[in-house]
Amino acid sequence: MGIFNYNIHHLFFYHLSRGLSPSPSTFYPPLKKQQQQQQHPGGGADPWPHGAPLGGAPPGLGSWKRRVSLLPFLRFSLRDYGFCMATLLVFCLGSLFYQLGGGPPRFLLDLRQYLGNSTYLDDHGPPPSKVLPFPSQVVYNRVGKCGSRTVVLLLRILSEKHGFNLVTSDIHNKTRLTKNEQMELIKNISTAEQPYLFTRHVHFLNFSRFGGDQPVYINIIRDPVNRFLSNYFFRRFGDWRGEQNHMIRTPSMRQEERYLDINECILENYPECSNPRLFYIIPYFCGQHPRCREPGEWALERAKLNVNENFLLVGILEELEDVLLLLERFLPHYFKGVLSIYKDPEHRKLGNMTVTVKKTAPSPEAVQILYQRMRYEYEFYHYVKEQFHLLKRKFGLKPRVSHPPLRPQFFIPTPLETEEPIDDEEQDDEKWLEDIYKR
Repeated sequence: MGIFNYNIHHLFFYHLSRGLSPSPSTFYPPLKKQQQQQQHPGGGADPWPHGAPLGGAPPGLGSWKRRVSLLPFLRFSLRDYGFCMATLLVFCLGSLFYQLGGGPPRFLLDLRQYLGNSTYLDDHGPPPSKVLPFPSQVVYNRVGKCGSRTVVLLLRILSEKHGFNLVTSDIHNKTRLTKNEQMELIKNISTAEQPYLFTRHVHFLNFSRFGGDQPVYINIIRDPVNRFLSNYFFRRFGDWRGEQNHMIRTPSMRQEERYLDINECILENYPECSNPRLFYIIPYFCGQHPRCREPGEWALERAKLNVNENFLLVGILEELEDVLLLLERFLPHYFKGVLSIYKDPEHRKLGNMTVTVKKTAPSPEAVQILYQRMRYEYEFYHYVKEQFHLLKRKFGLKPRVSHPPLRPQFFIPTPLETEEPIDDEEQDDEKWLEDIYKR
């Protein structure tokens, strides 16, 4: 090795003394010649021209192969070093921001979007959960004789059209529940497949009280006297679905009670025409508390509070088309296209079969007594009506121009009337729909 360095130096100074410029080829042989010289003792080209592999060369190739340095493999430029350090710093800061902020920083999300959103878990994990509409839990605790048969018939059609889960109950006439009954019903509703819409005649249920997710409520009410008179005559004489419908509905009603004059019932203060039977609409919004069934300010104010906090919409039956239009806007995944279905002549033909028959007008004196006995009901009705009209104005719906009726308002036929549940008798409130579908 020392002789090799001496020859290089001697040739360098020899060319300088003669005024010649030394070139690299003077001191180093061409690459082709080097490759010919680098042969292992057995002959042929050297399989490791740049040094022995890690751990040394196999035996028989000479000890000098084992002493070749590995440093050429670790050489890199200052720019490469800076790039590596900057990358490490970015990921360290990203991890820090992720933990402090409870999630990934924005630039990491942008980076993932740039590189592609697919991950190993996306490709190999469980299938993503179904994206549910909001809200996906709706309860329609329908008030009796306030158009609920119309809406239920529409919901049957809409559930098939839009694919949501329409949940009904086998118990239709029990509106007041014990604590255990509330817990059981809430459990059954909450475990239904979402998105669902549950409907039943039942007073307001507070799901959060029993640890459940509070659903969105909807409902419809009507003029209290009109609702009372419609129910009074329906229980006695039924509707146009069949001549004997009322006999099936109230088979135990005595003849003198069935043909009891409405004026006598009101003026003589019969139980059916006085409180607490007349205090009917407010408990559907007040709730299951015992005081909700007592006519007074407490139940009224609690009902108003629940309307504001838990009901997405409380409509007025006298303006049913506007109610359906707002429902379609608020809950399109449930009610899209409902107004066109409602206006369809075939649907109206089926719905007209549920109109109560043989209504007679009470005397003005009897009507005034009803107004006095139902003053809390009317205060609640006017409050809901005012809120409904305010909502209509926000959505640009024109208010209806009301002309003085030729007869008392509570005798104007309302769209597709519905019956009121009776507490002491059970009736399959959905059976009539099944009968219609079979025709």
